[in-house]
Amino acid sequence: MKVWQKTVIGFLMFILVVLIGAVAVGAVFYNDAKKVADDAYEPIEREIPSLRTEALDYSNAEPFSVLLLGIDTDAVRGSQTEGRSDSIMVATVNPQKKQTTLVSIPRDTYTELVGNGTSDKLNHAYAYGGVSMAMASVENLLDIPIDHYALVNMDGMTDLIDEVGGIDIDNHLAFDYEGASFPLGNIHLNGWEAVKYSRMRYDDPEGDYGRQRRQRIVLEALFHDLASIDSISNYKGLLDVLGNNAKTDLSWDTLMTLLKKYTPALSSMETDQLQGTSFDGDGVYGEYMINYQGIEPDELLRVQTLLKDQLEN
Repeated sequence: MKVWQKTVIGFLMFILVVLIGAVAVGAVFYNDAKKVADDAYEPIEREIPSLRTEALDYSNAEPFSVLLLGIDTDAVRGSQTEGRSDSIMVATVNPQKKQTTLVSIPRDTYTELVGNGTSDKLNHAYAYGGVSMAMASVENLLDIPIDHYALVNMDGMTDLIDEVGGIDIDNHLAFDYEGASFPLGNIHLNGWEAVKYSRMRYDDPEGDYGRQRRQRIVLEALFHDLASIDSISNYKGLLDVLGNNAKTDLSWDTLMTLLKKYTPALSSMETDQLQGTSFDGDGVYGEYMINYQGIEPDELLRVQTLLKDQLEN
């Protein structure tokens, strides 16, 4: 598999692998896994009506989408209108095509914040209006229905990576960041180091795109370790981490249906990146001298068409 493919839609995998894996390890953990899923379950009231006008029928394996948000504060544990989304991805899952498509969206994308009456960086939508505004703004940008969300506290990744004993990566950019050093070549990272590795931005020649690439590398390595876990004791610790750091509107029953109906699609992944162009605001388009990512119409249409095709929309 290529890099990313084993992530199985990134942050959603953080929820699915741990919960479903715990069930697979043994019935003794079924109740524990269900309790974590119930605790993580947090439906939202869409203040702006969704583009999806009819309810999905998961028993018939209809394609769906998920907004994946990595939050850079303890917002998951408390108010979901605190902090900004450090990482933004959209996943579409199509069982008929046996395909999952994962698209990264630059957090600095200049776009309309639906419900706020302004245009600004996309990652501000979460800060201003929580998950509801983030979902509405991404829907508006990509012109596709966003059916669900999965939100993970990035700080919780530290504990998760430590639970699997750290991760091994092949590093192609040597740098130091906030007390951690990352030499070239194969390196082993604990949770603290892995989060630092995935957060550095300004010393990367590719800026935020380089950071997004490193985030994907960390997630791929993490999933590789998660997929190899086969002991009940390991899953107990993972469930504890998940319960403290994740929120989603995917219920336990829906997760179990995904396990039964969507596994082939979740095991085959195509990845993409919405590519922007850097510009400084002039006071009319964006705040004066603040840097944004502008998306050219042809690039936006390309990604919209890709996702609409996967959703059969």
